[in-house]
Amino acid sequence: MNRLALSRVLVVVGFVVGLGLASTVASQRTAASMASAAERFLATLTPDQRHAAVFAFDAEDRERFHYIPSEMFPRHGLKLEDMNERQREAAHDLLETGLSQAGYTTVVDIMQLEAVLAALEQNGRLTRNPEWYWFSVFGEPSSRGTWGWRVEGHHLSVHFTVVDGEVASSAPSFFGSNPAEVRQGPKQGTRVLARTEDTARALLLALSESQRAVAVLDEVAPREIATAAFPTVHPLGPGGIKAAALTQRQRGMLMGVIHTYTSMMADDLATQRAAKLEEAGIDHITFAWAGAAERGAHHYYRIQGPTFLIEFDNAQNDGNHVHSVWRDFDGDFGRDVLREHLQARH
Repeated sequence: MNRLALSRVLVVVGFVVGLGLASTVASQRTAASMASAAERFLATLTPDQRHAAVFAFDAEDRERFHYIPSEMFPRHGLKLEDMNERQREAAHDLLETGLSQAGYTTVVDIMQLEAVLAALEQNGRLTRNPEWYWFSVFGEPSSRGTWGWRVEGHHLSVHFTVVDGEVASSAPSFFGSNPAEVRQGPKQGTRVLARTEDTARALLLALSESQRAVAVLDEVAPREIATAAFPTVHPLGPGGIKAAALTQRQRGMLMGVIHTYTSMMADDLATQRAAKLEEAGIDHITFAWAGAAERGAHHYYRIQGPTFLIEFDNAQNDGNHVHSVWRDFDGDFGRDVLREHLQARH
């Protein structure tokens, strides 16, 4: 190998190692913030509230999740409605440790959409309450230990797993919006998940006719995301256009769509996700679309890489009801890191 080739190899290796080190430092810093916030939150609770909010780390409930209304899927944990003001503030402080400012604002807006639904449905059969969101802690929060936490309710499910003082996983993470666009009332025009929808449509429209023929899987959008709320997911079938077949501008747009998901997480966790994408190889990421290209029409897209899957579906309520999710094939709930952790111990 000549000196120039060797130099290039060393640069690439150094870049990958640098990403890995940055990811480790980032996850440790965020884990410490999460532990402090969780301890403060738990310290505000009464014994009965703590009993409702805290589970063993290996409890089956840790990998149980859904995004449908709570009458259809009973939640476990302590809900905001059952907290006093001080406790709610501490709960939100914990939530902010896992999310960016944009992500936190999105979560609060999703919660507030329950009030919009209550007004639209006028005493419907389901309870629509912005305080029907449950906080759960698994294990004992510690800056060096192994534990986790979750916040979940209608159209929201975020999970964080800490292993040996590092954030091992921030997946699955689900964000939904009903309505996708508020079309009447005081919040008219609100589109909580506008960025995740608009950036993907812009990418679709930027494709050439031949590229779009590869990217579009079906003229009809599915009614629901394929992975639903399955506790374990696997790569979906082939289809879609690979990043390697995109122009430089289009690749930038694809990464922009992905960024709307990674940027929901705290900055350190977004860095961690970006490092994994780089390591697995951007060229292998595929973008696929189903349904119409026009805004307001039924549509679906997915972005799939070697390690992760994004799904976005807007086909319910006449194309005005969004389900979107980020899943890690091996990393959901920190499974892969936990497996390595247990093997190392034994």
